Formats: sequence, C-alpha cells, structure tokens
Amino acid sequence: MSDLSITAPVDEKDAPVGAKPARTGLSPWKRGWRIIRSDLSALVAASILLVIVAGSLAAPLYADYVSGTDPFRSNLSGKIKVDGKRVKIMQASTEGLGLGVTPIGPTWQAQYLLGADAQGRDVAARLLYGGRNSLLIAGAATLICLVLAALVGICAGFFGGITDMVLSRILDILWAFPVYLLAISLSIVLISQGITIGPFHITSGSLLLPIGIIGIIYVPYIARPIRGRVLTLKNSEFVLAAKGLGIPRWRILFHDILPNVTTTLIVYIPLMMALNIVTESALSFLSIGVQAPDASWGTIIQDGQTLLYTRPIVALAPGLSIVLTVLALNVLGDSVRDALDPRTKLR
Repeated sequence: MSDLSITAPVDEKDAPVGAKPARTGLSPWKRGWRIIRSDLSALVAASILLVIVAGSLAAPLYADYVSGTDPFRSNLSGKIKVDGKRVKIMQASTEGLGLGVTPIGPTWQAQYLLGADAQGRDVAARLLYGGRNSLLIAGAATLICLVLAALVGICAGFFGGITDMVLSRILDILWAFPVYLLAISLSIVLISQGITIGPFHITSGSLLLPIGIIGIIYVPYIARPIRGRVLTLKNSEFVLAAKGLGIPRWRILFHDILPNVTTTLIVYIPLMMALNIVTESALSFLSIGVQAPDASWGTIIQDGQTLLYTRPIVALAPGLSIVLTVLALNVLGDSVRDALDPRTKLR
C-alpha cells in the first residue's frame, strides 16, 4: 500500500562522480497533483471554471458599478443611452402587424451588454446572478450527497450484517425511482408547501429546498460504489493484518478504510458538480427549482423560451454557460480520476 520507493538512499559523498542521488517516491497526493499540473486540458478546464466562478461571485459588483441596473426588477418603460441616443428598452415589434413590443438586443456596452429579457431586465447581470445560484446549489448538493453516501456506504460495507441489509434495502428503494421523476415529485410537494423541521420553517422560495432535493436523489449512485470499495478494503491484507494484531475496529476504520475511500470521493466531486448543475437547471426550467425573483441558468432559459425567434441570446447565453461549465468539470474530473486512481486508466 505504500508508494515509497524501495531504492536505498545513497549518500552524496559516496555516489559516483556525475551520478544523481536516489530520489524517494512521491506520496499519492503529490504524485496526483503533479499529473494534474502536467495535463494541459485539465489546466484549461480549471481556468475556465475559475473565470466562471469569479464572474458569478462578482455579480453584485457588475450590477452596481458596471450595468447600473437592478436585475430583479421589471423595467418595461425604461430607457438607456446607446451610441449617444436615448432608446427604449422595450421596442415596438417589427414583425407581423407590428403589435406588441420586443426587448432591446445586445448593446455590447456596459448597460444591457446581452440585451434585455421579456421584463426589461439586464440579461448579463441576471446571467451572473444565475451562475452564482446554480454553482451554489450544485456545490452544496454535491457536498451533502458525498457526505451522506460516504456515511451510508462505509457503514454498510464495514459493519455488514443487519446494518448492511437495512441500508442496502433503503438504497434499493431510492434506486427504483427514476432520478428526475423523484426530483420532480419531491420538488412539487416541498416547494408548494415548504417544509417545517422542529422550530425551523423553510419557505418555498428558499435555495435550501433544491439543495436538499438534489443532494438526496443521487446518494444511491455514490453509496453503492463506496460500499463496494469498503468491502474490498475490508478483506485486504493490511486490514486483516491489523485485525490480527488486535487493533480496535474504530482505529482501522479511521486510519485504514477512510483514507483509502477519500480519494474515491474526491474523484466524484467534479463529476457530481456537473451532474447537479444540469439537474438544477432542468428543475428551474420547469419552475420547481429556483423560484422568482431569484435567478439561475435554468430560469433564464425559461425566460428566453418565448424570445427564441426575436432575441435568442436570452436563452443561448445561460445555455452556453451550462455547456462550458459542465464540459470543464468533466474534463477536470477525468484528469483527477487518472491522477488519483491510475487503475481506472488501465481498465
């Protein structure tokens, strides 16, 4: 299990002229970090993610100091200055009989960089706020999912017996439901009524609801591989040797089992983040995820659904953001997997 080199150290004084001293092996973490740093695609993906995260975090600064608009308030009768002229945000329609209005298109300037939506709101500002909520929900849901899956998988695999049977049957029940059907059912029930836990009441518009729902529905898909990994480690030679030496079970669990499972959990982080972003966007598009007046990439796509023929940028901008983020997370996840678990690359 050790990654230390078996080459005996050579003193520099006794080494032949021109020979380099023997180098001890790297730890799995240092070796993995070195592999990731040498992977150009992983570095590009990490750079894209960094830009997206930084832009989303800077959403309030952009809205206050750059666009100077409130992205959560309707502005149907407002006007802005474009190329020195005052123009209406909602312009008269030029299609058909000329009835109705059409939001202003991209100005490529500070205000309304990507144009306006059907409510006269700045799409660029809402895009950054939506990214912040989508990344927050996906990140928190990933953390909840991995923690619950680790607890269930480790307990089921390590303790076995009745514990394994009960936890495995619960996972089977959750596994029997299609993921999106379960997510939609929970969202409709909880968002329509809210949820009360003791003295705490979570309203229908709280981001905690989509975080909890998305964090729970994917637990079986992570807990099962963790359980299998623990069963393999439980029967490995170093664990059997530790039991033979009389080492307490809790010490084996925390010093031998858990460190070896940690690498598997880390590999799942970017992959689950990507999956949760897509799930959150789908629920928000169906109006059972993030609720108004909050924004997410899914709600912005919904807002732009009726403007596909006149202002397609309203729906295309969040759609491209989702594609870039998910693609970058998948590329980064593949690199992390190859770095921390080289056996998957061989398989």
